[in-house]
Amino acid sequence: MNRLYPIGIQNFEKLRKGGFVYVDKTALIHRLVSTGGYYFFGRPRRFGKSLMISTLESYFEGRKDLFQGLAIESLEKDWDEYPIFHIDLNNEEYNSRKRLEGVLNNYLVRWERIYGSEPSEESLSLRFAGLIRRASEQTGRGVVILIDEYDKPLIQSLDNEELQSEYRSILKSFYGNLKSCDKYIRFALLTGVTRFSRVSIFSDLNNLNDITMDPDFASLCGISEKELVEFFD
Repeated sequence: MNRLYPIGIQNFEKLRKGGFVYVDKTALIHRLVSTGGYYFFGRPRRFGKSLMISTLESYFEGRKDLFQGLAIESLEKDWDEYPIFHIDLNNEEYNSRKRLEGVLNNYLVRWERIYGSEPSEESLSLRFAGLIRRASEQTGRGVVILIDEYDKPLIQSLDNEELQSEYRSILKSFYGNLKSCDKYIRFALLTGVTRFSRVSIFSDLNNLNDITMDPDFASLCGISEKELVEFFD
């Protein structure tokens, strides 16, 4: 039997509907969402972080149909749908403050069409906080926040101290909503290359659980030797 290998595919729905080989990580996904609410998960690039984010997005959309035959099908009973704010910072060149602000503004404008806005919410951070609150109040459920490659703007500006400082200021207040809006948030996950404990923008976020080196979640991304033998020729 010929197998379809998902080379370069980072979208869980496309992978499942296309009949590609999928190394089942959903038991770990279920453990993740059932045992905590705020996480940071660090891995090198091209290590499957974006696919993990996409899998979580499908789960919190209540897409039970995409998980048929996988471990989580028997573990999850409710399959509730939650409002999701998914930010992917991977696909941009961050060579100016305007670039970062433009990417964040693009996401906020899109979500404000759904959940509305307030004139008093002038900064990016205030707009994001308002969106989190309104999304939760309008749907009656906690918000899910998924941020992929949170640190790319910082990494790309390592040789520009002034720009690095501006990025830290923007992102610290923006990501600070993960703590200040706690009552409205069901789940939050940030992925990246740099561990947040070493980055000043997370100095106030003591509610983030760094599972980068946690053995219980080590195989959330990537493929183990056992999985390689089981799933691939």
